[in-house]
Amino acid sequence: MSFFRSIRTQALMQKRDLVLFHPRKTILAIAILGFLPISLSAGFAQQPPPGPGFFSRRSAAPINPFPFVSPIFGDNMVLQRNKADKIWGWSEPGDVVRVEIDGKHASAKAGADRRWEVSIEAPPVGGPYTVKITGGKQAVELHNVLVGDVWLATGQSNMEFSMREVLNAPEEIKAANYPTIRFFTVRQHVAYQQTNVVSGQWQAVSPETTARLSAVAYYFARRVQQNIHIPIGLVVDCVGGTPVETWMSAAALHKVSGLEVPLAELQTLIDEKAPEDGFYIQHWYEKYDTGLKEKWFDPTFNDASWKPVDIMNGWSALGVADTPSVVWYRKEVTLPDPLPAGRSMLLLGEVDRMDSVWVNGRFVGGTSWVENPRRYFLRGALKPGKNVFVIRILRLGAGGGFLGKPSDLHLELGNQTSVPMAGEWKAKLSVDARPPHPLPISYESWPVIPSVLYNGMLEPIGSLSITGAVWYQGESNVRRGYEYRKVLPLLIADWRELFKQGNFPFYIVSLPFNGQRSPTPTDDGWADIRESQAITAATVPDSCLAVTVDTGDANSVHPSEKIPVGDRLAYCALGQHYGRKIPYSGPTMTSYDHLSGAFRLHFSHAPGGLVLKDQPHAFQVAGADQKWYWADAHVFGDTVIVSTSLVANPIALRYDWQSNPPAVLFNKAGLPASPFRTDDWPLVTAGARPY
Repeated sequence: MSFFRSIRTQALMQKRDLVLFHPRKTILAIAILGFLPISLSAGFAQQPPPGPGFFSRRSAAPINPFPFVSPIFGDNMVLQRNKADKIWGWSEPGDVVRVEIDGKHASAKAGADRRWEVSIEAPPVGGPYTVKITGGKQAVELHNVLVGDVWLATGQSNMEFSMREVLNAPEEIKAANYPTIRFFTVRQHVAYQQTNVVSGQWQAVSPETTARLSAVAYYFARRVQQNIHIPIGLVVDCVGGTPVETWMSAAALHKVSGLEVPLAELQTLIDEKAPEDGFYIQHWYEKYDTGLKEKWFDPTFNDASWKPVDIMNGWSALGVADTPSVVWYRKEVTLPDPLPAGRSMLLLGEVDRMDSVWVNGRFVGGTSWVENPRRYFLRGALKPGKNVFVIRILRLGAGGGFLGKPSDLHLELGNQTSVPMAGEWKAKLSVDARPPHPLPISYESWPVIPSVLYNGMLEPIGSLSITGAVWYQGESNVRRGYEYRKVLPLLIADWRELFKQGNFPFYIVSLPFNGQRSPTPTDDGWADIRESQAITAATVPDSCLAVTVDTGDANSVHPSEKIPVGDRLAYCALGQHYGRKIPYSGPTMTSYDHLSGAFRLHFSHAPGGLVLKDQPHAFQVAGADQKWYWADAHVFGDTVIVSTSLVANPIALRYDWQSNPPAVLFNKAGLPASPFRTDDWPLVTAGARPY
């Protein structure tokens, strides 16, 4: 029996603040790491709700694999206009199912697999309508149904980022009264093979419902509706921290060089009928971790034979000072009776590579994100008198384990009393993982296995009639930014094949700025992935790039200002799909001329000319030696002249080429230019391989 089961995920690419695991049938405590007081999703009964940067797992209500009507259809939904809407579900083989709406009707017979699907002409835009579905011995009515445009909002944590976390959240939520904008948030679910259904419910946007809605999706829908005045449906389908390959079919991923290892592992897990966790580390633990198999986390476990060690350096005493290993630590701590009122927390500092923590047999958290100081909320886990603390550490070698000082390890009680937790613990080696012992493919404790979200969250709605998709993802692929230009077009083609509605619009968020600004010209994964996103938008039909490089947060991968992101996605839709005569793109470099010691750059999407803000370190040039130097820029109409006295004969130019560049070039509509370059020299991530 696996200890960890049933997934609910919300992770982020950089600051993963919460990890919650639980036994298959028991909801346990939430563990909150880090320092972001953010909440993004439905909370748990006895803990603060999780937020961006959190990966949580909890027991889920069983999903009927064969419901009479797929759960993607329900009261308050929006049906796609101007298309034949497909509606489906399951009934006894041979049952004839009839669907009726606004006097129109269609019927279909359930096949041997029990599935039925009708295609029915959508009634006029607006509503509300009632959809009647009857067949066999069952009948369902869907009420308050509108007809308009349905958009799929997908990606990782910045698409998942909720309205409750945005700038001026109380005011924004209070003003969110758009009854003809409806949303369905797909409950997060991983699957190693095709699944039939998703779960969630349709809701109208109101101050009572909007707090947990994707902010980017909401702002996108709001801007679109303000211009086209029809109902908008949002299907929000996103999971934080997830790489692009989790959202693609295995068939599509077989076209990508470098993914052979994880795809083979996925097939092995399928063949073994392994529990569907969605990440590699848990399968590795279940295969090799003796402590997990023997339940060393159980407070009644007899640890008399364990070795007393100093927890800061127990690996040396156990003979694995410099080698990969899994070591378990146990300690009894006596706490006062009564326990001080208030929130208790266990702090461990930073840990390399992965920690897992139990208190009195209850799993309270763990993560593999090294840079986050561990902070586990313990509400409900502690008791007066004797308490048993258990910590499991997966360590890859010398320098790993607890990275801080002994004083970083302490228990903080509700009255702010600090109980030291360093010093002597009992310890035992569980896995000696030195070569040739295999290590996990990767160490993330959130969904990263290829295709698991495509199978669990996308394919089950692949017959849904939609207008298009908006995509905000990439942070989890920055280390492979160059590869992304090959993978993202494949994802778009994969989805278009799944939905079978032609080249539906697909709009991409170019990543905002993040991290500290480099004072010298540089290259990094953020610059590389922005170029990959731009190339995809420029070459894939019916796609568009929403540039956000002038927005962001140097200290957080989750900027709280989401209005520009949603608005710029909406400009793509309004300008490209809906035919509105509006600026929908920032300046785009189309060509350049070599002048004497300078470049002259030509731009499209610059009606009325360009705007250049007075900030340094945006443009850089290089000569044949490929050494980069900052350069000066001057605007002349819809062209820019770039030069520097430091390079006599420049042959290459780059603009805003780093994770946190100064966005200085705009059009008169206030839309920023996308980062670009004139060279084709190898980028820093060009040789990166996923595994």
